[in-house]
Amino acid sequence: MKDSYFKILVLDGGGSKGIYTLGILNELELKLNCKLGNYFDLIYGTSTGSIIGSLLALGYSIQEIKELYLKFIPEIMCEKSKKGKSEKLALLGDKVFGNKKFDEFKTDIGIVALNYETQNPLVFKSNLKQAHGMKHSFVPGFGVTISDAVQASCSAYPIFNIKRLETSNQGVIDAIDGGFIANNATLFALIDADKAFKIPISQIKVLSVGTGRFVEKPIKGLMSFLKRFKMIKFIERIIMSSTNTNVILTKLLYKNINQVRINNTYNEPEYGTNMVEDDLEKLEKLFQLGRGSYANQEAEINQLIEE
Repeated sequence: MKDSYFKILVLDGGGSKGIYTLGILNELELKLNCKLGNYFDLIYGTSTGSIIGSLLALGYSIQEIKELYLKFIPEIMCEKSKKGKSEKLALLGDKVFGNKKFDEFKTDIGIVALNYETQNPLVFKSNLKQAHGMKHSFVPGFGVTISDAVQASCSAYPIFNIKRLETSNQGVIDAIDGGFIANNATLFALIDADKAFKIPISQIKVLSVGTGRFVEKPIKGLMSFLKRFKMIKFIERIIMSSTNTNVILTKLLYKNINQVRINNTYNEPEYGTNMVEDDLEKLEKLFQLGRGSYANQEAEINQLIEE
């Protein structure tokens, strides 16, 4: 399915709202009539996008990923404490990914987290060609398992615990959710394609998929001080700011790139949700809204994939 274009898929973070992303990708997979990991050359994901991206790069279909999301999201998000959520995320991450490492990916990938100590981006990559320097010491995914990298990318502190990683070439690193630095990682992906893979700009195509913009639903069951200071709402605003910043910078720095962005807004109260949504009926609704978002931009998507 590969052709002369270098095709990039970028998947935003957003916790449970990744099910909306899957609704969009479901229609794309049906349109292409192939698994998305066979179509794209590079997949970048942050937080929930790292889960979806990793599964795609391992050869999963969208239907298989949706089944995992509907089964495991409620199990993780119904936990009341950050310790409980983190432990359940680790348990289920290890169950899904096992001990697989980055050399088992079938499609090149970038998973975005944040080094908590240095506040620098921490990007787990699969291919030596993605290295921008120090190629002699490059290790795919810094030597950690896919599960650990995904957990790091999803560790939205203080909703989740900080994730401690024991890398093979960077020492011990404490990591948190990549949404704090690049919830939309399109710029990181384009820098890889342009500067590392050295793909001509005219040959790059990007599909960037968000997790939707919804009325914020109050979060239940967290500690009172988090409620009092509206910490969760604050975190969601930081992540949204990260998304907006990276989208704007991408347009400024790579204005001639052929790209489509899908991230629709739903202001109706009945669609209100948040990043720790655990209601199955609401999750299914978000999936259907994702399908509708694809329909809204189908002409743009068709132009991108059929040129």
